[in-house]
Amino acid sequence: MDFLSCIICLCLTWIIIQAFHIILRSKAIPKKLPPGPKPFPVIGNLLDLGDKPHMSLANLAMVHGPIMRLQLGQVTTIVISSAAMAKEVLQTHDQFLSNRWVPDAFHACRHDEFSLSLIPVSTRWRKLRRICMEQLFSNKILDVNQDIRHKKVQDLLADSRKSSLASEAVDIGRAAFKTTINMLSNIIYSMNMVDSNSDQAKELKELVWNVMKDAGKPNLADYFPVLKKIDFQGLRHSVAVNFRRMFDLFDNIISQRLHLRKMSGSNMNNDVLDTLLNISDKNSEEMDKTKIERLFLDLFVAGTETTSTTLEWAMAELLHNPEALSRAKAELELVIGKGNQVQESDILHLPYLQAIVKEILRLHPPVPFLLPRKARADVEINGYIIPKDAQVLVNAWTIGRDPSFWDNAKSFMPERFLELEIDVKGRNFELIPFGGGRRICPGLLLAIRMLHLMLGSLIQAFDWKLEDGVKPEDLNMEDKFGITLQRAHPLRAVPIPV
Repeated sequence: MDFLSCIICLCLTWIIIQAFHIILRSKAIPKKLPPGPKPFPVIGNLLDLGDKPHMSLANLAMVHGPIMRLQLGQVTTIVISSAAMAKEVLQTHDQFLSNRWVPDAFHACRHDEFSLSLIPVSTRWRKLRRICMEQLFSNKILDVNQDIRHKKVQDLLADSRKSSLASEAVDIGRAAFKTTINMLSNIIYSMNMVDSNSDQAKELKELVWNVMKDAGKPNLADYFPVLKKIDFQGLRHSVAVNFRRMFDLFDNIISQRLHLRKMSGSNMNNDVLDTLLNISDKNSEEMDKTKIERLFLDLFVAGTETTSTTLEWAMAELLHNPEALSRAKAELELVIGKGNQVQESDILHLPYLQAIVKEILRLHPPVPFLLPRKARADVEINGYIIPKDAQVLVNAWTIGRDPSFWDNAKSFMPERFLELEIDVKGRNFELIPFGGGRRICPGLLLAIRMLHLMLGSLIQAFDWKLEDGVKPEDLNMEDKFGITLQRAHPLRAVPIPV
């Protein structure tokens, strides 16, 4: 028997022994766990996930209910599939369910020890979140940075005009990614992350997507801890390679800034990077170069992929539903006028545009399961026990399509939000694309501003037609699963100047 076969046999033996321990322990301490599908020996319900877990678990919830238990290898997983149960997890019992269940892939480069999104709720987490809110995401800071966002959207329109003159299609997702990443990089360290070279935008987008895809794949190491030591599927290694490429980029930028500060004797840019370096100068334990790099990784991975993917879905749904696109264009002409540029101050006066963004976030939440949570104690919800250390998944994709609340739940109908007083800020649990509770996405206000500004500007400046004469009704609307929910086929459309 060769070495690999020995390793596999040892792993399987260990897994079986551990499975028996779990069975004996569950019999010794009876608990009223939520219902769920019957697990197979050892592997549990892993096969029930399929290649689109958000859909598979939605179907299982129709049978087993809005709070459901799966046994994924050695990990007990609780799946939440209704607004009422989501409120219990994200608000009522948030104190005990706010820590993260970290995928093994995100242990790459010890990122789980530094990431604002992944570290447990603690004094360090509160300090890091406070820095982000004060320097990046407060309404005051967002108002100050309006000009940067406006300029980057104008760059997006300029690139689209070039495509229009050449009758070339625009890759909407890539164009939105370039706009978003340059907007963030100008706010953070006063320079573009991506220049006019579209290959660079493509490379960075693929880099970020690969991280999200690898971390979102079902990984045996997540469900059988013995396999973590050997990274059986190679996902942690793959994520580490992509992380290091981004760290090298950030390291170069920070080193250049430190050199400039040393030469000039002062901070010349007065941007987020300078602020973080000032904090580091005063207290290196609170912030240092490594922590700055890890924070940048979080901001760019989370902030770019989610926003650009949502913008791409919005354009796809509008091109798939020409009547909604015409109504949005008519509203923009009425409120802003032909030839005028969309400003952030206009958004309050564009209710149908706001309704479109909410409807996109309902149908296509950028992170369909939000980020997994981990119970730090036994918690009782609806008469069932969520056991300590269980993984908790909130299926925001299913909740947004719940037919008991949403009429024509699978249909794109922005007008529903002209009557429903529901927002996306974590107060209405029927619509939670950014999560809720203390772990709600800190960048939601920035994301909302960018989505409205980019979408409104693209609709206002151009008419759009699908590439190669594809008819609206024939546009492929399938998705592909990762941590984020991308389109299975990139959206390409030709801009026509108005």
